[in-house]
Amino acid sequence: MSNPFGSLAWLLPPPSDFGVLCRGALASPRDLGQRLQWLASHALDEVQLNQLAKLFARAREAGHSVAPLTPFKLGLISNATTDLISPALVATALRHGIALECIAAPFGQVALQAFSKDSEINKVKPDAVLIALDFRGLPLRPTPGDVTAAQETVTHVLDYLAAIREGIKQDGGTICILQTIARPAEPYFGSFDLVTPGTLRRLIDAVNRGIASSLVGSEDILLDVAGLAETVGLAEWHSPVEWNLAKLPFASTFLPLYADHVCRLIGALRGKSRRCLVLDLDNTLWSGVIGDDGLEGIIIGPGDPTGEAHLSLQQAALSLRDRGIVLAVSSKNDDAVARSAFQTHPEMLLREEHISVFQANWNDKASNIKAIAEELSLGLDALVLLDDNPAERGLVRRLLPQVAVPELPADPSLYARTLMASGYFEAITFSAEDRKRADFYRDNARRIALQKQASDVDAYLASLEMVIRFRPFDHVGRARITQLINKSNQFNLTTRRYTEAEIRDIGRDPNYYTLQVSLADIYGDNGMISVVICQRNGEDWYVDTWLMSCRVLGRRVENAVLSQLLGEARGRGIRRIVGAYRATARNKMVENHYAKLGFSVMENQDDGTVLWELDVAGPSENIPIPMTVERFGFDLVEAP
Repeated sequence: MSNPFGSLAWLLPPPSDFGVLCRGALASPRDLGQRLQWLASHALDEVQLNQLAKLFARAREAGHSVAPLTPFKLGLISNATTDLISPALVATALRHGIALECIAAPFGQVALQAFSKDSEINKVKPDAVLIALDFRGLPLRPTPGDVTAAQETVTHVLDYLAAIREGIKQDGGTICILQTIARPAEPYFGSFDLVTPGTLRRLIDAVNRGIASSLVGSEDILLDVAGLAETVGLAEWHSPVEWNLAKLPFASTFLPLYADHVCRLIGALRGKSRRCLVLDLDNTLWSGVIGDDGLEGIIIGPGDPTGEAHLSLQQAALSLRDRGIVLAVSSKNDDAVARSAFQTHPEMLLREEHISVFQANWNDKASNIKAIAEELSLGLDALVLLDDNPAERGLVRRLLPQVAVPELPADPSLYARTLMASGYFEAITFSAEDRKRADFYRDNARRIALQKQASDVDAYLASLEMVIRFRPFDHVGRARITQLINKSNQFNLTTRRYTEAEIRDIGRDPNYYTLQVSLADIYGDNGMISVVICQRNGEDWYVDTWLMSCRVLGRRVENAVLSQLLGEARGRGIRRIVGAYRATARNKMVENHYAKLGFSVMENQDDGTVLWELDVAGPSENIPIPMTVERFGFDLVEAP
């Protein structure tokens, strides 16, 4: 199939006994969350999505745990019928690791729900509101040939949308998901529609540009329905029959696709976008088996249809790397032979310097992928494996279900399209640090190699010539701070999530002390690698948030951060620092974080949270007083 978008072709088809599995799921509720996510991981149609949504509702009503799914509350307002959309969103969210509660407003009550504080949407204070308007729900009045009237119409529509967003955000904290507008398929002037001011097509194009521009620098996010509709075909997307019968905003066959695109954004808001693409080599990055055919025998490059197909995949991988996705290689091959293509083949776009971890050996692929995750200090759920071999794909899915493994078609010309259609790398922000992320991980691999050569840890750390920077939260780092808070799972003591607006307010509140921490060394700038939020309570500082990028593990950054906290605490009259560890399925690695830093257990709370305390003035066996960051091998610059 040349168009994998509409059919969710990167997902496996559902098992033949899908209905039976749904009906029997609650008989043994152990690991129910994981089984729900597995059921949702298939290419489900509208009927199956509805079945799964009903199963999820029964599980919640029965009080069953759906851990490790992340809760999220979504408001939905639309000028169209949402009766089919809501269950599809709930079921699809499971695929993305989200336990979704969807609060849909009554049909057509867009303005009322946005502007009234007592509306169903505003009363529940959702995490986000999806403003699902199409061209029939906006005051778009065509005025062909009248430039002034056309501009007034566009301004009026954009002002209306801005007022809706402002109404939803009147109490702060709620994120708006704003759709672009899919234009109707019918042209009234033919090709001249695009030339004539005031036509519906020209109006919608201008509104879409205005919507996108209004979101620059905002925490609100865009759902590009216009792009999605054009990808599958406008005439297919719009169903006049279904609109007339049931006021459905698009053809019901595209309900699974629409729901997946919404839930990708929700997953991205909760840090669930993938960060690493693991590439197979033979018959994936090139045609042929390099160990058998030799370097000259593999097919890649222009002038050959198959070679150009594999080249397009390499270009897609490079484009992903340019926006911060880490590239790795996992191949059953002799290492030197596999690397030779990257080093000397003239048609290769990918080179060794683009690959952060290169695993070419005769181990099974699951073991190699685990090794890649460990070397990158990433969770398995951050990885995507692209492999032409269905047996290898099946093995990894079975042994490492956290890893995303898209199905690939037989024709390599469609590899790149299928990968990009899958949406595993959905982005809601893009910063200078994102652009450098792949280099960060590549440089970290070099640090690990240096560590293996060093005689001891102190010698290794000294050789890095580390420079640490401490700054309070500011507007420059706000987007990256929010991104780290919502993506960090492993080295994260409480895993509290905050929106960009909430981070702004915390940074302005004198009752909070905040830190953004950056690190550089001889291999380059790691960028922002740690975030700390302390809330004052009398003479105590309560550590609300303490997280760190796992790529700097073992470099005593946490010791340096505590040194900074202690110095600031003394200067502000703080007598005690209280830290909380709230266990999750992902953060066991920091279970003893406070113990290692000299804290003592203060309280074990009913919800499993452990509170730790440290006397700011008193000595500790692990935290000598006076304590300085220089003691731990860092040069300090830009201290607040």
